[in-house]
Amino acid sequence: MAKKAAVLMGSASDFPVMERAVAELKKLGVTVECHIMSAHRTPELVTEFARRASDEGFGVIIAGAGKAAHLAGFCAAHTILPVIGVPLKSDALDGLDALLSTAQMPPGIPVAAVSIDGALNAAILAAQILAAGDPEIARALELSRTRMKQSVLDNDAALQTKY
Repeated sequence: MAKKAAVLMGSASDFPVMERAVAELKKLGVTVECHIMSAHRTPELVTEFARRASDEGFGVIIAGAGKAAHLAGFCAAHTILPVIGVPLKSDALDGLDALLSTAQMPPGIPVAAVSIDGALNAAILAAQILAAGDPEIARALELSRTRMKQSVLDNDAALQTKY
């Protein structure tokens, strides 16, 4: 049975960024569930979700949060599944606070961190993790890479004809 991906965010205001992850995962053929839950305001909900994620068929968790950005680390503390943190940009420190909170995990509880507002790369990394056991997702990733390469080649050809 193919594993699915969870996309979590701390509040509804995070969805405009995190929907990029949802869209990319779906494009790559990954089953995805999206939830709003907060490490600070609903810690019991996050704990229960993370503890049961593997039993519920998840193979990876993407967690986006801003400011203190504890959601990814909080999830990682309650599961052995890979967790990818998406630090979200905020008004105060432009997301640097969230990046440092996501990346600076204690030994033994790793969180993979992507760039600030890097939900698209989080989705691709999640798909790569799932592709290790799913040839269909692996093929979708290879096709995506081929399309990216062709886009660069097409853009270069257009540039060469223009100049």
